[in-house]
Amino acid sequence: MTRRRLLSCLCAALVLSLAGCRKQLARGPSHEAVVALLQQEAAYLKKGGEDLDPSLGKVTWTVEGLDVTERPGDKDFPWAGSIRFKIHQASRDYDGNVTSDTRQKRFDYRFSSVIGKWIIDVPATPAQ
Repeated sequence: MTRRRLLSCLCAALVLSLAGCRKQLARGPSHEAVVALLQQEAAYLKKGGEDLDPSLGKVTWTVEGLDVTERPGDKDFPWAGSIRFKIHQASRDYDGNVTSDTRQKRFDYRFSSVIGKWIIDVPATPAQ
């Protein structure tokens, strides 16, 4: 194989591989990739929520579910997601009785293709 032919084959391979990368970038991240990023966000929220002063009681955040849906036609925010938590808090009253409370909490997100991260989806406030 001549040097010129080898060089042209390498250039053709490079062009084809770059075209494949460009097509992947245009589509954005895969469903599995954005689910993994949302799971990381859920772990971060769980750690922050449970990291309280022990004198205030014990708080346990349990992830009840992660939902990720595609938003066709929205190239800036191609994915929407939500994290659902069950939060259990137990604390002692001044007289020693244990008081406990369980509640549900949901966080809605949109995936920004510009920065490549999940951002909190703040609903628009209606005009009053």
